[in-house]
Amino acid sequence: MFLDFLFPNRCLNCNSIIDAENLVCEACTDQIHFTHHIFGEENELEKRCRLLFPVENAYALMQFGEESLSRKIVHDLKYKSREKVGKILAEWTAKRLDFKNEKPDLLVSVPLHPKKLKERGYNQLHLFTETLSEHFEIPYDHTLIKRNFYKKAQALKDKAHRSATEKLFSISKPVQNQHVLLIDDVFTTGNTMSSVAWEILKEGNNKVSVLVMAVD
Repeated sequence: MFLDFLFPNRCLNCNSIIDAENLVCEACTDQIHFTHHIFGEENELEKRCRLLFPVENAYALMQFGEESLSRKIVHDLKYKSREKVGKILAEWTAKRLDFKNEKPDLLVSVPLHPKKLKERGYNQLHLFTETLSEHFEIPYDHTLIKRNFYKKAQALKDKAHRSATEKLFSISKPVQNQHVLLIDDVFTTGNTMSSVAWEILKEGNNKVSVLVMAVD
């Protein structure tokens, strides 16, 4: 309580003092560009994923604009040691996401390389995934996917380069007959998501859907 008095929580956008469990004030919440995607219906993210791999459904919470508030929020989560931002984003997602009859069997987040994980101290997707797991009563597995390389090429832009990223990830255990929901923070080119998806799809009779915090 004393520390809260000395160092009050402030809105990420306007710097006004807000409740300790919030990210932005009520006024600035209106400036977040939520996508209003409907899981199970065609949307921008689903169409982009389908160009790269067979996807069942796709959902993005926010739009990731150049100077957008969503970019500030994700940046705080990834680079400013504010792991709790993931929990808040998951709560926002849970209020807006309805799986209907397409509820996945398993939640899997894109992993960090162990060296990157040690540098950052946490995987920005874990608390997000665990919060959604509890809300929707879907199990999660943080160890199913392994990232094999510390760095990856940033210039991979299309399907012609997919072979260059095929070994970026690998499966650590058998997985079959599962509808897997792949979770990542931001969807940009889609190469990372595609690399993970193909590893799961080639394992057996699996299906893949996608959930991201934001789509660029």
